[in-house]
Amino acid sequence: MTTTKTAKPPNPPTGGGLGNAAKTVLRSRWIGPIGLLIGAIAPILIATPYAMNVMTSALIFVMLAVGLNIVVGQCGLLDLGYAAFFAVGAYTSGILATRLHWPLLATIPAVIVVTVLAGIVVGGPTLRLRSDYLAIVTLGFGEIIRVTANNLSITGGPEGIYGIPSLSVGGVDLSNSVVFYYVVLAIVACAVLGANRLIRSRLGRAWRFIREDEDAAEAMGVHTYRVKMAAYIAGAVWGGLAGVLFGAQLSAISPASFTFLQSALVLMAVVLGGMGSTPGVVIGALFVTMLPEALRGLSDYRYFAFGALLIIVMVLRPQGLWPARTRETARTARRSATFDGEVRIR
Repeated sequence: MTTTKTAKPPNPPTGGGLGNAAKTVLRSRWIGPIGLLIGAIAPILIATPYAMNVMTSALIFVMLAVGLNIVVGQCGLLDLGYAAFFAVGAYTSGILATRLHWPLLATIPAVIVVTVLAGIVVGGPTLRLRSDYLAIVTLGFGEIIRVTANNLSITGGPEGIYGIPSLSVGGVDLSNSVVFYYVVLAIVACAVLGANRLIRSRLGRAWRFIREDEDAAEAMGVHTYRVKMAAYIAGAVWGGLAGVLFGAQLSAISPASFTFLQSALVLMAVVLGGMGSTPGVVIGALFVTMLPEALRGLSDYRYFAFGALLIIVMVLRPQGLWPARTRETARTARRSATFDGEVRIR
């Protein structure tokens, strides 16, 4: 009579009490609603025009970072011209609202269509490229959009477009700074939730396959070109909608707002927060936008201190402030798997 012993899985490593508490907080499902609650309470604590402007700008930047996270963090496509889609959305809504007198809300479907077309036009011939080549092409696309906006009469040339109306729903004006903040908060919350659901879908799993090893993903049956195109278009739509909010906040746009520096800042937020991690990217975007404002008391040394803090953060947290999980939950894996073990996306 023989007996067989089943090997027990290794016990998870145990850390200190503080480390376990931090892991529990990071994995909590309530962290999203808690963050939304903090955002809703913030205007009650401080509602000066300056504070509302900074917080609204930070929320718009969060939407940009979440969109770029789909492209860079999930699919591994290095995009250095992401501000181009930001500009396409802002200019499309601005032109329709000021030249044709459309309500700003009515311009959103047109913005989505134009940004999708822009994503297809740029991504169609370029997504077959990899790594450095793709980065150079996207960088060139960003500059083409900025230079074009700087030289066309319909875009206002270097002076840009002024007099963009604020958001209104059913004749109710939402231009009040506090009201507009809450509207932007609700829109950005929906955008973050939508991006997170997209990342957890079967398509999001295919994006991660491509990010880890494109050749292996193609060998497994993933149509890499179509999947990369889907990521590029999704990022373009998120950037275009952020442009609509940007134009509504400032009521004016100009080519100076869509330079390479803007693309670099959004990419910095994604890397700093943790590539591929939605909560990390949100924290990274808030860090990049709000920390320089918190350091205004240092006057001329403000950006020196900001740069030093960025270096300290990247040394202490090289994977980002909130890195993405290396293992997927069992629920996500079941949802992504097919009956025959193959990936369905082709």
